[in-house]
This record gives sequence, C-alpha cells and structure tokens, in this order.
Amino acid sequence: MSIFRRSKTTSAEPEVAEDVAPDADLEGTASDEGTGSDEDAGDPGAASREAGPFDVTEVDGRDGRVDLGALWVRGVPGMELRLEVEQESQQVNAATAVIGESALQLQAFAAPRSSGLWREIRREIAMAVEQQGGTVEERDSDLGTQLRTRMPSAGPDGRTVFAPATFVGVDGPRWFLRGVLSGRAAIDDDAADTLLEVLREVVVVRGGDPMAPRELLPLTLPQDAQPEAEAAQDEDAPETLDPFERGPEITEVR
Repeated sequence: MSIFRRSKTTSAEPEVAEDVAPDADLEGTASDEGTGSDEDAGDPGAASREAGPFDVTEVDGRDGRVDLGALWVRGVPGMELRLEVEQESQQVNAATAVIGESALQLQAFAAPRSSGLWREIRREIAMAVEQQGGTVEERDSDLGTQLRTRMPSAGPDGRTVFAPATFVGVDGPRWFLRGVLSGRAAIDDDAADTLLEVLREVVVVRGGDPMAPRELLPLTLPQDAQPEAEAAQDEDAPETLDPFERGPEITEVR
C-alpha cells in the first residue's frame, strides 16, 4: 500500500427538494445512544457481519491495519489510501481506497442503539437519485442489499452522461459504515471484489461519547505516516451521493 495522499473535497448542491432527507427527519438524539443490537432485525437487506466489517470489541488489536481514528483500514497490494479533507474546516471526512481505475470511499456514522440505518438510507438515496434523473437498482449480496446507481451529468460535448456508483451499507453496534464504489468497480464485479474485501476488513471504533445518529465519526491522519503534497485537482473524478447532507448532495473528490 502506498503512502497517504491528502485530497480535498468540494461539494455542489443539485436541485433536490428540501424534503428528500431534511435534518428534521434524522431519527433520535444523542440521548438515544447506548449498547444494543448490532443488526437491524427488521431489515431483510441488512448485511451479516460474521466475516466483517468489525467492531473494535470484536478484534484483538489493529493487526496491521492503519489507524485513522474511527476506522482501522487494512491495505492490500497496489492500493493507495487517500484521506479526503474538507477545505474550510481542514477536517478529515472520508478515507478512499484506490486500486487502479477503481475507488472505495469509506465513512462511518453514529447510529441509534435500537436499529440500523441502512434501510432508511437506501430509500433516501434512491429517492434523491431518481429525482435528479438517475437510475437505481437494488442488488442482493453477502454484504446485504447494495444500490447500483447512475447519475446524469453534462459531458464535455454537452451531452448527458451517466456516472455509475454502487452504495454499500453495513449496520453495526451503534454505528453505520457506508462504502461507495466508483470507477470501474461500480460496473465490474471483478474490480469490485478486491475493494469489498478491504471493506470487510475494516474495524470501526465508535467510542463511548454520546453522539446523535448520523453524526460522522471523526477520522484522523495516522501518526506514523506523512501525507503527500495535496493532490492535484482531478476533473474526471467520479461524483458520489452523500445522503447525510441536507438535500442530499453530490460530492466531488478533487
């Protein structure tokens, strides 16, 4: 796995109705937190976590994984791990594993103690994508129900092109892990398999502090790695939908 690259993120809000996923609809408050079930028993599309991803209480140490605070990530040969930094706050808000022409964005969020978030989030993603003229397809997998989406955007010649992205959601004990496959991995199962193995090996460190459901678990730069100079802006970077922001937003990794 190569050394870290520090990327910056920008976002542009599409024309989406404010009632698609308003902040007022977020379930629960910080007082809802506590120990509880790590699976959403009412969601037939929930992933089994027997083979990962794992909670920190389910492993014996990092075992070679890179410590990013809320996420411990194990590298694989040929993988580059990029940390996405929000420009204004300079906070790390996502980790992205890149292998060749494929990428997997990883983010973890606080979740209610009594149920998972993935079923609700799937509905919000599907609604937002369809309202923007995109397409959504549900697909069953050993990581639960995945969403394969295609988002329209203007191509260089003015024609409408569709950018593919596959959303994977895993409910854990008081956390929700979201993965977004883009590039070749969004359309090629063989390319996706290696990155999904990276997702399975992730360990989530929820911590004991009270947090509101859907609050982003904090990521940090690893102490034993120096980031490269900020990556040059990539005009062809794939767009990924962030269902946790108001309105849902499209986030470009640059």
